Amino acid sequence: MKKFRKKQSKRTSDQIDHNNKLVLAVYLTLRILVVMVMIAQLLNGNYENVYICVLTLCLFVVPSILERKLQVDLPDTLEIIILIFIFSAEILGEIKEYYLAFPFWDTLLHTVNGFLFAAIGFSLVNILNEDKRVSLTLAPLYMALTAFCFSMTIGVLWEFFEWSMDTWFGADMQKDTIVTAFNSVTLDPGGHNIPFHVRNVADTILVYSDGTFAQMGLGGYLDVGLQDTMMDLLVNLIGAVVFSFIGYFYVKTKGKGKIANQFIPVVLEENAAGKEIPPQDSSAPENTN
Repeated sequence: MKKFRKKQSKRTSDQIDHNNKLVLAVYLTLRILVVMVMIAQLLNGNYENVYICVLTLCLFVVPSILERKLQVDLPDTLEIIILIFIFSAEILGEIKEYYLAFPFWDTLLHTVNGFLFAAIGFSLVNILNEDKRVSLTLAPLYMALTAFCFSMTIGVLWEFFEWSMDTWFGADMQKDTIVTAFNSVTLDPGGHNIPFHVRNVADTILVYSDGTFAQMGLGGYLDVGLQDTMMDLLVNLIGAVVFSFIGYFYVKTKGKGKIANQFIPVVLEENAAGKEIPPQDSSAPENTN
């Protein structure tokens, strides 16, 4: 692992000075767009969307904060994808309602989310592997497994968050799905633990407590959140598995993977080496007392 460390820790903080024009251009462009959207929402009195814009602007600076705090250099590709992901989820998805206009939008973002958080989980372990002050060296398989588990844990926690918002704050983050068939033991006529199969559902009718009812005209049964949650976790798993394979071969080939290098932060030389004791001045007089 010593050769691997030496190869990865080539760049220092002095060499990495926000000098990438592409990252800066993407950052400024997205920031300007968010500010323009925020002004428009403020003039229209949509204060909830203004809050989303402020949150987006705050999230944009997170990558830079992590670079300084962890003493790492985020690859340009990873940083750009993170910025675009935040913009796509908050501004396009929530404010511009891409989640409703494009049914695949949520699925696409959850797939990217699984990939990105697998990369982040892998990087956290890799940073510890590269830090000489930490006695930790994991095999490629365990690093890949850690990346996968980290990504899936984040995915599950996010679904908990969506459920909590829907349950306690009246949101609808777990989107509904129209289905024409389902199975339920609750509907079994005998009251036994036997699935009752319902097929060819044509519509959903809401019956209120006062006896009134409303035919929804949905063309099927309204599944409240289950299908959406399971699809989100499934595509999160796909994204996590893809990067876990990439990370596995990255470690296996001792950092030679071209794809992985675009997503794995580089540990700065000062941080990887740890604090060294400065050499003493040989001309200073010795204490003979």
